[in-house]
Amino acid sequence: MLNQKKTIIIIGGGFAGVNFVNQLANDDNYSIILVDKNNYNFFPPLLYQVATGYLETTNISYPFRKLFRGIKNFTFIMGTVERVIQEQNKVVLDTGELTYDYLVFATGTETNYFGIENVKAYSIPMKTVADALYMRNYLLDKLERASRETDPEERKKLLTIVVAGGGPTGVEISGMFAEMKKTVIPVDYPELIRTNAKIYLVDGSKSVLAPMSEKSQRYTYDTLSNMGVTIFLNSLVKDYSNDTVYLSDGKSIAAKTLIWAAGVTAMTFEGIEKESYGRGNRMLVDAYNKVLNTENIYALGDTSLQTTDQNFPNGHPQVAQVAIQQAKNLGKNFKKMVNGMGLNAFSYNDKGSMAIIGRNKAVADIPKLDLHFNGFLAWITWLFIHLISLINSGNRLKTLYNWTISYFTRDQSLRVLIKPIKKDI
Repeated sequence: MLNQKKTIIIIGGGFAGVNFVNQLANDDNYSIILVDKNNYNFFPPLLYQVATGYLETTNISYPFRKLFRGIKNFTFIMGTVERVIQEQNKVVLDTGELTYDYLVFATGTETNYFGIENVKAYSIPMKTVADALYMRNYLLDKLERASRETDPEERKKLLTIVVAGGGPTGVEISGMFAEMKKTVIPVDYPELIRTNAKIYLVDGSKSVLAPMSEKSQRYTYDTLSNMGVTIFLNSLVKDYSNDTVYLSDGKSIAAKTLIWAAGVTAMTFEGIEKESYGRGNRMLVDAYNKVLNTENIYALGDTSLQTTDQNFPNGHPQVAQVAIQQAKNLGKNFKKMVNGMGLNAFSYNDKGSMAIIGRNKAVADIPKLDLHFNGFLAWITWLFIHLISLINSGNRLKTLYNWTISYFTRDQSLRVLIKPIKKDI
């Protein structure tokens, strides 16, 4: 038995961080400190709906202090990790220093620009709430400018959108833009009805939704094409300058908007030696999520690379379910540690994957059942799964309300352009 409370510091309050805290909530053996650069949890799969004005930020976000109110062994500290001092069991934040008995990284990923400086400088990423709000303002500003523009070529560039990355985020936002082009722009901007607005989806793979089944890939490609999205496969964005997107196959697209959903990378931290990192900067962990070459540091979810699961010898996919299941398993193992019990090695239960394309259009794969379905059934399943995955009932009710309005009216009233006076607080 432990003689006194041990302090666990968890860095990151996403899927893994929140589920880990819940697993050890009110446990008398541990004191939990959650550190995050934001003071709220948010739901990344619905960021693109905030970016396109179909949901409000409060639909998908919730403050940590309210979420964990009343949990007696919990503390929240807002800050960003600057370095780890392992020999002192200390983590240095930009807001102070903390001492730990155990340190858990659940920091997710950040956008990977693959060293393309112009893309990093001028494209729009889709990783944070701030990104989504910036995109919403940016797109609305371009529509307003296009409505005043008299030069046909300049107007065309203002209305052309290139989405880099054919994964779920790229597919979902391309489908949303295609629907907005059909239902929203004609009524909000009648002066733009006869303009040649274009939506391009670019990916270096031979198919969209590369990790999903061939049936899902074909359905998605055909559906997006029928919705008016031009898809370029086996082609990468290699540069973006002077309002032109340059592709690796020699093509170029004149566009004022490049949305970057083409890749992610985990974060590295000073004080964690380079031998502890693997592919994509992910921390190498053992079967119990302990970081290799450390004594008391763990990593969960997207930031970890675990090759001990026999069904995933090359590591797990960077999806929410992995983060959630690893967090729950680690929390249970911490409870077992207290009682001197054997620990459970992590084994991922793949519940399937899905992506929404547009109204009544989605794809879903359930590998264990060798099951694929698409269309309305997949769409309603996607809505249900994402609705129940929101962090509390308030978020679910607000999101359901906005979705219902959008479905029956094919419209939403959240397209307001609000620019902050100052960028930083």
